[in-house]
Amino acid sequence: MRTLNDEAQRLLFTEARTHNRFTAEPVPDALLRQLYDLMKWGPTSANCSPARIVFVKSPQAKARLAPCMSEGNRDKTLQAPVNVIVGMDMAFYDKLPELFPHNLTAKSWFEGKPEFIAATALRNSSLQGGYLILAARALGLDCGPMSGFDADAVNAAFFAGAAVKANFICNLGHGDPAGLFPRSPRLAFEQACRIA
Repeated sequence: MRTLNDEAQRLLFTEARTHNRFTAEPVPDALLRQLYDLMKWGPTSANCSPARIVFVKSPQAKARLAPCMSEGNRDKTLQAPVNVIVGMDMAFYDKLPELFPHNLTAKSWFEGKPEFIAATALRNSSLQGGYLILAARALGLDCGPMSGFDADAVNAAFFAGAAVKANFICNLGHGDPAGLFPRSPRLAFEQACRIA
């Protein structure tokens, strides 16, 4: 059985932290492409892949994003080199003939079923957002995922006229350890799990 070594497990999980401050070191566009090309391989149901990503880097785009953020998240969002808007395409099923070619009827599973579409888009774009965080860590970047923002404002600023809606936002860059809080505890297996 193949497993990641201890160093890789520490990098991705046990020593990785949620960062609130970042250094000024830039994140090149080529690294963002590499990040997407790694995260896209994570599994989604029927390979539906509903996540749509906006990498916010320019001063103009940051100026559009800043008013959408809650007061507690605004400064750290402006300070991070990149802000990632993880969106979810509510018309993701239109791509199923391309993404799930071994069942060409898959699109019909969703047509006319808005609740099923919404649940599938949220669940699977959230999975893809998790893959984004792991891929970023694997490539030497640090992350600060957040849900403190006005989703309607983000949708208007970045997805106007599209079938995409914001799921969550993640700051990205090279973390400044001086901005870290003490590590918060996690639930023990016995508190969170049961084997049935």
